[in-house]
Amino acid sequence: MKKTLLIFSVALVTLMSSCKKEEETPAPTLYERLGGVNAISAVVDQFIANVAANPKMVRTFKPLLDEVAAGKTTRVTALRNNLIDQIGQASGGPQVYKGKDMVTAHKGMKITDDEFNSLVNDLVMALDKFKVPTTEKNELLGVLGGLKGMIVNQ
Repeated sequence: MKKTLLIFSVALVTLMSSCKKEEETPAPTLYERLGGVNAISAVVDQFIANVAANPKMVRTFKPLLDEVAAGKTTRVTALRNNLIDQIGQASGGPQVYKGKDMVTAHKGMKITDDEFNSLVNDLVMALDKFKVPTTEKNELLGVLGGLKGMIVNQ
């Protein structure tokens, strides 16, 4: 009887452990699906190049473009790093955005709806250049699109 009970107990434990659900792997974050900091950095670099070449953005970014033309890169480097941190944080990465809040950062720039939409287009072109899939592109644009009210007409 003891032997039968022992065999039954071992069989029951084996059966119970084989029925245990496999731990589900969490879905990758948008940050991971975008490719992490290196991919985000490449997109940001292309985005900045697109903005610099965009005639609609000359008024808004002229002071910054003039600084770069004069060899002063401190502010454009800070902008680049803030954009990388902001996108990284917004997409679930380890980055922490430490820049100004959007209203303060854009105060006095008087960015119009047309200019904002042009900036979004510059970002879309950068994402397309690096073949970011539609799902991830739309998810990122949705996250960043929520900032429009804090940027336009400030």
